[in-house]
Amino acid sequence: MNRPFHTKILSLDDGAYDVNYKKQRYLLRKKTELKGKLVKLYAEELGGNDFISLNYYPQIKNGLLRPCEMPKEKVIEFIVKLKIFKS
Repeated sequence: MNRPFHTKILSLDDGAYDVNYKKQRYLLRKKTELKGKLVKLYAEELGGNDFISLNYYPQIKNGLLRPCEMPKEKVIEFIVKLKIFKS
């Protein structure tokens, strides 16, 4: 799996984030289940129609990514390039 993707997705704590990607705001939600074996992530563009949805299994092989109805490349780019808004 893409090392920057793996590192960034695991560095996010569970919860909700206000993030920026390609000058658009998204509400991102991350939840880790099965004692760290499954990461679920969903992000929706605020005021738009785009979304990102994925399941990630960090402990299978070098990380197994299962995007939901979208290309793997879109999901990887989103995670790697997103910026978290700081309050």
